[in-house]
Amino acid sequence: MLLRLVWVFVLLAVSAAAWWLWQRRDGKLQGVTRAAPRHGERHLGSATLGVPLGARATFVQFSSDFCQPCRRAAVVLRGLAAELPGVVHVELDAEEHPELTRRFGILRTPTVLLVDVSGEVVGRISGAPTTEQALDALDAVADSTRAAPC
Repeated sequence: MLLRLVWVFVLLAVSAAAWWLWQRRDGKLQGVTRAAPRHGERHLGSATLGVPLGARATFVQFSSDFCQPCRRAAVVLRGLAAELPGVVHVELDAEEHPELTRRFGILRTPTVLLVDVSGEVVGRISGAPTTEQALDALDAVADSTRAAPC
């Protein structure tokens, strides 16, 4: 009986730690290395998206119909695109774009890819970002663009 009780507490502790790690990562920018792209998987052009890229950055959001956090993310990103010059927000349904979903390894929605002026994917956000997190991501894109070799 005591052994079962210990296992229950261990299971609860591991579950709580996993949930805490998941929450800390949710909505935060994850960098994408600037290694040479293979088969173009790091490039998203305006022809693929159907809209011109932003002069500063483009948020490409993969969503799904049943996803409540996707709606929150879209409100935040649409608001920033409306307020900030040179920022564009594009929302794609993950089910309607399976080739892009596979190509970029989209495993959950919302996932937001940050695309620079040249169409290179320079960052990724899993989960719904807050306004502050999205602004931090834009700053990181600007910093990476300035740091990139010509």
